[in-house]
Amino acid sequence: MTRTTVTVSGYYGFGNTGDEAIALAITRELRKYSAEPLLLSNTPAETARTYGCMSAERMKPAAVLGALMRSRVLLSGGGGLLQDKTSARTLTYYLAIIRLAKLMGRRVVVFNQSVGPLSEQGGRRVARALRGVTVIVRDQGSLDTLGSLGVRAELGGDPALLLSAAPANRDLKRVIVAPRGDVTDATAKLRDVIRRLQAEGRLVTALSFMPDHDDEAARSLGANDVISTRDPQVALDAIAASGYVIGVRLHAVILAAATGTPFTGIAYDPKVQGFCADAGAPAHPTDLNAGQVAEEALRRVVPDWNAVEDMKLRAAQSFGRALNR
Repeated sequence: MTRTTVTVSGYYGFGNTGDEAIALAITRELRKYSAEPLLLSNTPAETARTYGCMSAERMKPAAVLGALMRSRVLLSGGGGLLQDKTSARTLTYYLAIIRLAKLMGRRVVVFNQSVGPLSEQGGRRVARALRGVTVIVRDQGSLDTLGSLGVRAELGGDPALLLSAAPANRDLKRVIVAPRGDVTDATAKLRDVIRRLQAEGRLVTALSFMPDHDDEAARSLGANDVISTRDPQVALDAIAASGYVIGVRLHAVILAAATGTPFTGIAYDPKVQGFCADAGAPAHPTDLNAGQVAEEALRRVVPDWNAVEDMKLRAAQSFGRALNR
């Protein structure tokens, strides 16, 4: 059987454990369909070694063109790529990849992304670029956003939901807290949450998902220990061995869902709120009520596990839809 090469465009090779979890899941799942992943990466040599796949420099036009020439399909995603909250340049980059692939006659799929926040101008740009494109999003909020722009889409699920942890004994008194370095108001409130949890006999691990970005916040929380990693399997295994997760980082709560660990999200961005809403899990603004969040962790408030299983099923099925199989 001829193996189909699939170029994957995302935020890969930047040391963000959440995005690397997506890369790990996508490469594994594509191979189940006899497809060969080719990841556009900031560090292509490292990405190729890590995932045992082809990789190309994401910011070199010749490399991107070469990747698309070798491919039949472009997957734009996963992740929260189509937004202009970070900067208009981010949106310009990802839309340019989509347009180039369309011009080359490749099958283009917006793949399990969150869409937004978008300015009015950004929304118009997205609507134009996605004409004739298969669009699969990972949360209902993104589906609604695209609907308001006149873009037809379907609901999938974050690929990282399909990852499995190594077998381990779960410590129900262990709580994982995953901060984000630039969400300082949440970090200050989480210190109070952790003090309350420790006073009730809980052990707290601060989990840094992006070491260069989150380590200082993680170390400042007063947790019992700190795990700083770029390896999604390390993060996944730590979460699977814990009793509860409080996540500012989106993929802290996604990996919790993947491993059957109850969780609370701190919604610094609509994508965190959207995932928690779809999963039936609690979510709070960044100026969270520390007592309420601590109580959720102490009681181990569970999400709607049936909804989580539906999300996993949609994530698995989305690969077949993306590849037109």
